[in-house]
Amino acid sequence: MLVIRFFRTGKRNQPFFKVVVTDKRNAPSGGRFVESVGYVNPLTKECRLEEDRIKYWLSVGAKPSDTVHNLLVKKGIIEGEKIPLHKVKPQSNEEKKEEAVKEQASEEKKEEKVEKESVKEKLQNKKKKKKKAKIKKKF
Repeated sequence: MLVIRFFRTGKRNQPFFKVVVTDKRNAPSGGRFVESVGYVNPLTKECRLEEDRIKYWLSVGAKPSDTVHNLLVKKGIIEGEKIPLHKVKPQSNEEKKEEAVKEQASEEKKEEKVEKESVKEKLQNKKKKKKKAKIKKKF
């Protein structure tokens, strides 16, 4: 199966990507790819794509990688929606349990605060009643 994907070249910290058509099973290392159909330089934002060759390979049955698909949609070569690349990882059962424990602990703390406040209010009310009772005894 043919795939249109990036082939990284360039020095360390100076990436340069060729857009190549290659077999999915083999990495395009060492220049072993069917055809180069463009390039992308992310440092200078320079991008050149051979639109007619890309459309030809897509018509033959080549599938673009997710990143190349988004690039082709951005450049208007193909129509469609972009593919979200940063997917949210599903939580494991352990992480869910940890979150539930944390939520319970926070709820318990809230309940304790409410209980403390109610106890304080009761004490204040008792003190007020005692003061009123003392004032009444004097008269």
